[in-house]
Amino acid sequence: MRIFFLSTSMGMGGADSQLLSAAQELRSSGHEVLIVSLTPLGPMGLQARSAGIPTESLEMRRGLPDPRGLLRLARLVREWRPDVVHSHMVHANLMARALRLVAPVPVLVSTIHNIYEGGRLRMAAYRLTNALVDHMTIVSEAAAERFVREDIVPKELLRVVPNGVDTERFRSVPAGARDAFRHSLGVGGEFAWLAVGRFEIAKDYPNMLRAFVTVHERHPEAVLLLVGRGSLQAETEALTRALRLTSSVRFLGVRDDVAELMNAADGYVMSSAWEGMPMVLLEAAAGGLPIVATRAGGNHEVVRDEESGLLVPPQDPAALALAMLRLMDLPQAQRRSMGEVGREHIRAHYGVRRVAERWEDLYREVRARKGLEPALSAAPAGAGSVGGQR
Repeated sequence: MRIFFLSTSMGMGGADSQLLSAAQELRSSGHEVLIVSLTPLGPMGLQARSAGIPTESLEMRRGLPDPRGLLRLARLVREWRPDVVHSHMVHANLMARALRLVAPVPVLVSTIHNIYEGGRLRMAAYRLTNALVDHMTIVSEAAAERFVREDIVPKELLRVVPNGVDTERFRSVPAGARDAFRHSLGVGGEFAWLAVGRFEIAKDYPNMLRAFVTVHERHPEAVLLLVGRGSLQAETEALTRALRLTSSVRFLGVRDDVAELMNAADGYVMSSAWEGMPMVLLEAAAGGLPIVATRAGGNHEVVRDEESGLLVPPQDPAALALAMLRLMDLPQAQRRSMGEVGREHIRAHYGVRRVAERWEDLYREVRARKGLEPALSAAPAGAGSVGGQR
C-alpha cells in the first residue's frame, strides 16, 4: 500500500514520535510511506528524512489558517496517489477532511492523540465533518469514552489503538554504563527523578515543582531532571527560582539520548493535568523505571497502580509529593521489581510492531469495506467499535 501520513507537526512531541516509529515499521513491511507535516519540520521530521522516509512540510505557521497549505496538500496527493491518507492530531485531522473536498482520497483514517484536542469550536468542527472520514482511531480507552460520551465522534466510527514503543531501544544498560552516564550529568548516589515533555499547560510543571518542594525538604540531595522545551519554559524556570529549587532542578533542554537518561534515572514522574496516551510514559515503563504519575487520560492504562508505579489525582501537589516520597523510601530491590512489572506490561501490550499491525489491519478492513480490495476472511475482534482493540 501507499500510505500518506499527514501530521500537524513533526517536532518533538509524543504523537510525532509515535507516527515516525509506526511509519518505519510499515515501511519495513513493504509499504510505501510519505510523511507530510503542516508545520515546519522539527527533530522527528529530520529524523524521518535521515531514515530515508520521504518527508515534506507545508510550511504553515501555527495558529494562522492558510488556504495555500490546502492547495499544496491537494497537489501532493494528486501527484503521489496514495491508497490511504492517515492524519494525526486535530489540525491535520480537520485539514484531511477539507482535503477530501478538493482531491481524490480513496481512504481516510484519522487519529486523535489526546483526551482533549481543543475547545468547543474544534469539537464542533469534528461533529460537522465526521461524514468525511472513513474511520478514526484514538490512543486510550479514557479518551475514547470522553469523545463518545460528548457526541464528538460516533462510537461506530472510533477504535482504540494505543501508542506503541520500541521496547528494545529502552532496554536496561550495564551498571557501568549507567554510572558513567550519571557522572556525566553530575549525578552521584542521590535519587534522580526524570520528567520528559513539553513545557505547556497540559503537563502542569507547577504541580511537579510544588510537589518537589516537599520532596526536597525530606531529601535535600535528590535531583529532578527536566528534559524538553516549550512556550512555558521561562515561566517554569522562574517558578523554580521562586521555590528555591535551582540547586536541585536541572533543565537539560532537548536531548537525543532519552533512552540513556531513562536508564540513568531512579524514578520517573509525570504531573499532567490531562493526557491521551503519553509516549514518554510508555518509554519510561519500557526502560524499567518505577513511575509516579497523575491519573490523567490513559496514564492508568500504562501504569499499574501499586504494581509498576503509583497514581495520584491531577493538580494535587501534596498527593504527588507523598507518592514520590513513598517510592523513594522503598528498598531498591522493590523499586526494581516495580520497574520490571512495568517493562513486561509494555512488552505484552504496547510494542510498536503490534500497533503498526493494527493500523495496517484497519487500512485493509476499510479498503475492503469500500470495495477497493478483496474482503478480509474475518474482521478483527470488535472492529469499528470503541475498545475493539485491546
